[in-house]
Amino acid sequence: MALERSSAQDWWRGAVIYQVYPRSFQDTNSDGLGDLKGVTKRLPHIASLGVDAIWLSPFFTSPMADMGYDVSDYCDVDPIFGVLADFDEMMTEAHRLGLKVIIDQVISHTSDQHPWFIESRASRTNPKADWYVWADPKRDGTAPNNWLSIFGGPGWEWDGVRRQYYQHNFLASQPDLNFHNPEVQTAVLDAVKFWLDRGVDGFRLDTVNYYFCDKQLRDNPPHEPDESDAGLDAPESNPYGMQNHLYDKTQPENIEFLKRFRALLDQYDGRTTVGEVGDGARSLQTVAAYVSGEDKLHMCYTFDLLQPDFSAAHIRRCVESFQTLVSEGWVCWAFSNHDVVRHVSRFAATAEEQPLVAKLALSILATLRGSICLYQGEELGLPEAELAFENLRDPYGIRFWPAFKGRDGCRTPMPWEAGKAHAGFTSAGKSWLPVPYEQARLAVDVQEGDEQSVLAHYRSTLSFRKSQPALIDGSMSFIDAGPLLAFIREKGDERLLFVFNTTREAVDFRLPAGLAIKEPVELPGYAPVSGVGPFTVEALQAFCARI
Repeated sequence: MALERSSAQDWWRGAVIYQVYPRSFQDTNSDGLGDLKGVTKRLPHIASLGVDAIWLSPFFTSPMADMGYDVSDYCDVDPIFGVLADFDEMMTEAHRLGLKVIIDQVISHTSDQHPWFIESRASRTNPKADWYVWADPKRDGTAPNNWLSIFGGPGWEWDGVRRQYYQHNFLASQPDLNFHNPEVQTAVLDAVKFWLDRGVDGFRLDTVNYYFCDKQLRDNPPHEPDESDAGLDAPESNPYGMQNHLYDKTQPENIEFLKRFRALLDQYDGRTTVGEVGDGARSLQTVAAYVSGEDKLHMCYTFDLLQPDFSAAHIRRCVESFQTLVSEGWVCWAFSNHDVVRHVSRFAATAEEQPLVAKLALSILATLRGSICLYQGEELGLPEAELAFENLRDPYGIRFWPAFKGRDGCRTPMPWEAGKAHAGFTSAGKSWLPVPYEQARLAVDVQEGDEQSVLAHYRSTLSFRKSQPALIDGSMSFIDAGPLLAFIREKGDERLLFVFNTTREAVDFRLPAGLAIKEPVELPGYAPVSGVGPFTVEALQAFCARI
């Protein structure tokens, strides 16, 4: 059955969410790092885009080994970002501007500096001894099984005090919580309640399928050649993709915990969740299990559209696969985020076509069925930054350089004013990451007032999306159109035809038998069509019509 946006409770259905990476958004205290006051300062820019919500990447207390995804206190703000009062001020201003606030919850693991882990590692008998995944070594002293870390090397780290190994899916300084222990579940839900009581509107759940591991700690089997999960969870240079991850994540017990999470949220009005699912070829099946019904997650996203493929066939395959498997659930689509190469660089063949690709990608994203997430700077058409090794801060990139350059290239500071040092991000002598010229020249102040800019296209396209009820929660069906991406969005008596050409050649489009154009619709940035066709769709162009 089709779920529809029926009330303020369902504001998230069809919403546009803007991801803010606080460390790189705006610095207000001249330390070279973005902060919460900087987010508050720039909220009017976000609101001007026409989005519905912001998603804040982690700002909690942390040693910052993984840029805040290693949390040492779930209920406080790290000093580099400010204090709790700064968060409250930011949230008040966001709500005043009509923006919902979604925050990252990184609860599959903590920092090794978290008080829970410090106590847990102290002995095998303390009250929190079983709060993390501990295991004895094999008789020869090696790790309990063959599980790997996404960030390289074994997924186990030896602790000399307990004389045991602890599991870590990421850095060794990010030990995994033991969700098989009900006390752990209650503790993380208490942290969630802290932010709910503070008024946040939702949570983006980091690595939501990593909460539980196999109780028996069985070895993962090898990745078989006919499987297609390699490259989705890790780059080819990372041996993590050589395993079929049957036992170190995506365990059946996760479902019951997600129900507990949802039951807590349902005690509050208008709250939402969006889960990040990385499960290789099984990602969509996992999403289906996590969002079907109304007692688990509200929506999920996978890595399917975060790949280099910008073809009509790939996009259609991703969307249709989701619609087939998840008939009752909701998806959140994105082309970019803080973990992948910016999509303008992934999709564009040359620098000259980057603005065209930036505009077309947004037009496609804005017309898909589901909610959508935009990553800071994509509204400027920012390409990936090319950084020297000595400028890297991402431990993932440092570990696998030069085969994999890590995530710093998409995390460089937001360029606000082209003529200022660091493009107006900071007045400090040095920014935490450099702002390259290729990004600075696309700064907000350069694009403001330019009706042909990528920024203007984002505003007009998101306005168009909001003006068409069929795009918020209407149905979606595809049309066979060769290399073109063609589909119909429908709600009530409204039927809109969208045709996109992601290729570098003009392609003719013929209306299928039984369809006729009633009137052209002006899709922002593209010329309307009229007549009965056939219609020629130029390279990287699109059109819309009412049928």
